[in-house]
Amino acid sequence: MSAGLAALLDDIAVLAKMSAASLDDVAAGAAKASTKAIGVVVDDTAVTPRYVHGVRPQRELPIIGRIAKGSLRNKLLIILPVALILSQWLPWLLTPILMVGGTYLCFEGAEKVWEWISGHGKASETAEQIGDDQEKSVVSGAIRTDFILSAEIMVIALNEVVDEPFVARAVILVIVGILITALVYGVVAVIVKMDDVGLALAERQARAVSAFGRGLVTAMPVVLTVLSTVGVIAMCWVGGHIVLQGADELGWALPYSVVHHVEHWAAGLIESIGDVVGWIAGTLCSAVFGVVWGALVLAASRGAAVLRHRGAH
Repeated sequence: MSAGLAALLDDIAVLAKMSAASLDDVAAGAAKASTKAIGVVVDDTAVTPRYVHGVRPQRELPIIGRIAKGSLRNKLLIILPVALILSQWLPWLLTPILMVGGTYLCFEGAEKVWEWISGHGKASETAEQIGDDQEKSVVSGAIRTDFILSAEIMVIALNEVVDEPFVARAVILVIVGILITALVYGVVAVIVKMDDVGLALAERQARAVSAFGRGLVTAMPVVLTVLSTVGVIAMCWVGGHIVLQGADELGWALPYSVVHHVEHWAAGLIESIGDVVGWIAGTLCSAVFGVVWGALVLAASRGAAVLRHRGAH
């Protein structure tokens, strides 16, 4: 009897170790997948604050909360099942889908760069004032935009764990979806309320606290501008890298090999920090390619729009 109990306890110990190892694998897979998608996360974080521009302060957090719920539904109820089905039965479609998403990011980035150059972006920003009756349409538009970015995040994450068993893949993607949504919209909530925090601190009697509050209020427009710029750079970098890597996997290796050669060359310039220099060089190459690729798509789309307009008349 005691021998049987000892054997049972041994079996339980083995199962516990296997479960712990599986949890470790899932955690490692989730961390790896989340890290790979971080560029799109930066873009998502940079894009969202503009949807509460012009909103009454007391409505900012509720709107962000509604967008966050919509984003989570996008990831877990729509994108996740489709991505898992594709990875299980049509894995060859993942690379083309990634490239389409990467092209969209390049297009968005190139459009923002063109707005900077032409000066059209400032006019659109000042015109973007919303009232109570527009809140529903603003939230719907934000959730639609988030769908594209969420799809890109989930497919990038899936591409990193595609060799994992089906159940582990599903668990990892659920974890990634929840963590990234919480991260993005948690950061966005802090950003959009920071000026209110600054105003509250500025009214305190303590001179140092009041000065810090005024500094926050002054700094927030700069922070938002920097964040928006980083978001555009991230779009071009991530989108360009995805397209380059996808083209390499589909057999057109030349552009990606050129970037690799530039990385190795840059890494050799300063041996003590060669890896960092090489990464920066590769990132810049991907970003430049992303801008060029996006500009071509932007030109094609606007040319097609002009032709349709002429055909209609």
